[in-house]
Amino acid sequence: MAHILVVDDEAPIRETLKEILEYEDFEVSLADNGEKAWQLIQKNDFDVILCDVKMPGIDGMELLEKVQAFRPEIPMVMISGHGNVEMAIDSTKKGAYDFITKPPDLNRLLITLRNAIDRNNLVIETKVLKRKVAKTFDIIGETPAISKIKETIEKVAPTEARVLITGENGTGKELVARWVHERSTRALNALIEVNCASIPTELIESELFGHEKGSFTSAIKQRIGKFEQAHGGTLFLDEIGDMSMAAQSKVLRAIQEGKITRVGGDKEIKVDVRIVAATNKNLLDEIEKGNFRMDLYHRLSVILIHVPTLNERAEDIPMIADKFLAEICEENAMQPKKFTPDGYRALQDVNWTGNIRELRNVIERLVILCEEHISGDNVYMYSNPAQRGADPFGVVDEYKTLQEFRDWAEKVFIERKLVQNAWNVAKTAIEIDIQRSHLYNKIEKYSLKRR
Repeated sequence: MAHILVVDDEAPIRETLKEILEYEDFEVSLADNGEKAWQLIQKNDFDVILCDVKMPGIDGMELLEKVQAFRPEIPMVMISGHGNVEMAIDSTKKGAYDFITKPPDLNRLLITLRNAIDRNNLVIETKVLKRKVAKTFDIIGETPAISKIKETIEKVAPTEARVLITGENGTGKELVARWVHERSTRALNALIEVNCASIPTELIESELFGHEKGSFTSAIKQRIGKFEQAHGGTLFLDEIGDMSMAAQSKVLRAIQEGKITRVGGDKEIKVDVRIVAATNKNLLDEIEKGNFRMDLYHRLSVILIHVPTLNERAEDIPMIADKFLAEICEENAMQPKKFTPDGYRALQDVNWTGNIRELRNVIERLVILCEEHISGDNVYMYSNPAQRGADPFGVVDEYKTLQEFRDWAEKVFIERKLVQNAWNVAKTAIEIDIQRSHLYNKIEKYSLKRR
């Protein structure tokens, strides 16, 4: 249900518009002046603002300018009983979606509002898509190990050589695979990823090679496997050390012959794929244990790339942290934040057992819970909370009374829930099981603001 804010200093007009719009299944909020409207706009997510031009105090044109600076994606439809061409042109230049004269024609008003809502949805979807498309998968770092990886990729990517990437969980093996693909001659075709550890042994062959209808009990239709999907592109076999011996044998044949056969089929299908594999295991040890084929290992490891742990390249942590900090603030529509010098040092002191993945999770926690400048104390407080025993966040000693601690905990909890729900107060109130008016009181009490 779209949420519309009606701003007008004339009560009969406000109530009439509210009645009409609610009949058309819109959620409606009212404000009788610009000041009240501005307070509501800062606390709510409105799909459209329907605003009178002439009002005492902050008039419609001033409110339009404030909204354009604060949330330019919210469409504002201006209404006025003193409308003329100059006023319409002026409001449009300042960013208004449309201008309607009083008394408004009902059909035109409803069409305008629905078009504005559609446009708002498209703007939001476009921003999300642009962010996803523009989001670069950079390998951040300048330590010798990372520089060597980048140099190797630049040399290897344009070739057809198979690549085996090794390293602990969370070090960024998938990122290296993406770099290899995006810098290869196959970059315009698909990069198909398969996590061999997450697929049950009995289904791995069907996942990789596909199956014919009726080949087994649940095969109700034909399935195209990952090898065929990656034809002309790159197939990334993640955690290949967890693949069954039977599947390894078929992968080896597919690599050697460039052909696959679907499960339950007898037709050979030609496939042209480049294999990039990754593992967190020592495959030479797995070979000795009889868990991995030596001939497959030699086929995969034409080029070996080892990704170091985050602890092994602590000098890169400030650069990686800044990248994650900017990304997470943007994703959550929050004001940019910064690490203090001792904040960077504290990040370098942490034992990052989960590597890059763990670092990103901690920075997301810091972005949500900390103020504009993230200090070393903040990092120690919120990193690896599960390892901090009875005082998981190290904050108990900062508060003298139980009430002070409760207030801190309540503020953190409410702000987190508001961020998770994109500051939709109504949805948040339902989720945390309090009345919406009470939630507004809490927001005011703790001076919480959408950034």
